[in-house]
Amino acid sequence: MTRTAIQLYDFPLSGHSHRARLMLSLLGLEYETVPVKLADGEQKQPAFLKLNRFGQVPVLVDGESVVPDSNAILVYLARRYGHGDWLPADPLGEACVQRWLSAAAGPLAFGAAQARLHKWRGEPLDYELAANRARALLQVMDEELAERPFLAGAAATIADVALYSYTARAPEGDISLQPYPHVRAWLARVEALPGFVAMPAVKS
Repeated sequence: MTRTAIQLYDFPLSGHSHRARLMLSLLGLEYETVPVKLADGEQKQPAFLKLNRFGQVPVLVDGESVVPDSNAILVYLARRYGHGDWLPADPLGEACVQRWLSAAAGPLAFGAAQARLHKWRGEPLDYELAANRARALLQVMDEELAERPFLAGAAATIADVALYSYTARAPEGDISLQPYPHVRAWLARVEALPGFVAMPAVKS
């Protein structure tokens, strides 16, 4: 049996993993999914730690290249397979994208993502702090998306892929999207992109 060149170590309900799956699908790339059993602590075992010493999913393996971290995977895929369409090469364009990658790793991860984790799995954390962070980010996104169709400009970039998953699933953390019409319109635009794949919903 021929092994697929690209492998993605992931967990289906992880928004970070969904970013990578979404990018692979938008690029039309074939890949093999390698599920990681987070509940069993597989991500902290020696075999997985060789791929990512932080012990986190996702990890992309492309031949001899091993790329941990969802945002790093987006950058890698865009540069390797995106033909310049998903990550601008000019300094200002790339900086605009990087701004949103920082938001994905900061207020999104510690806002909507944590609020969802608390409601879904009862993780002990400050829910109100996470919810306030989520709403503050959504307000900024809504104001900026009132000025342009996508986060970093007129066309979709990896910035949109990085912010989509946990924003779309914010209601699973009891964060309503109703006050943010431009965010909701943006979500629809992302979902209309050729190759889009949805993030699985948490079953209540």
